Amino acid sequence: MGVDKFLARFTYVLIIINALIRLSEGGLTSNYVRNNGLSRDMPLDSDVFRVPSGFNAPQQVHITQGDHQGKSVIISWITANKSESESKSVLYWAANNETKKTSDSTTVVKYNYYNYTSGYIHHCTIKNLEFDTKYYYIVGAGNVTREFSFVTPPRPGPDVPYTFGLIGDLGQTYDSNRTLTHYELNPIKGQTLLFVGDLSYADSYPFHDNTRWDTWGRFIERSAAYQPWIWTAGNHEIDFVPEIVSFGSFWF
Repeated sequence: MGVDKFLARFTYVLIIINALIRLSEGGLTSNYVRNNGLSRDMPLDSDVFRVPSGFNAPQQVHITQGDHQGKSVIISWITANKSESESKSVLYWAANNETKKTSDSTTVVKYNYYNYTSGYIHHCTIKNLEFDTKYYYIVGAGNVTREFSFVTPPRPGPDVPYTFGLIGDLGQTYDSNRTLTHYELNPIKGQTLLFVGDLSYADSYPFHDNTRWDTWGRFIERSAAYQPWIWTAGNHEIDFVPEIVSFGSFWF
């Protein structure tokens, strides 16, 4: 291949790449910048860490996408005590259809580490959902139930718009609360949140104090129970102690 032909093809490729970058440019949704200094963790009695009222009330409720198409979600929650069979199910229905359905495909796990014992961690998969539809769901049983909602993504396509939020290194400091509040109040609403690692920073405490996973789960519930949060592990989740399974148990 001659030099001229090579340069022509190279220039053509650069033009295509530049066009793709311009087409995929999401733009800035705000000028918010998180504080650059160190911020203290919020105390354990902070209102954002409050345990829901009621015996064995579901807490730390969060959802993530359950398949590659957007027709399934995994609903997760934690109870302090072992759940009866009916409280392992999820009741759900579409906003445009009052017919209620129940999903019983729930797994329950718990773990121990050092002087910490986790609650009972539930993961329930709901399948065959309709695209671009609002759903309500209820977790818990008897007089202690909690209701939430989410919206499924539109049918996939090459020109279908969809807005992702992006958060990483959140932790549970005062600045963490400001960051999450900013995301919730942003006029351009994220439909799914991509979390790029470093969640609770529980490993910053002696013996990786796993109660800080519980506080973090209650802290983010106000968003993660209503839209999928899709997780990646950061260095603070990759522990060198194989007995610690908190990240995988809680969030998958």
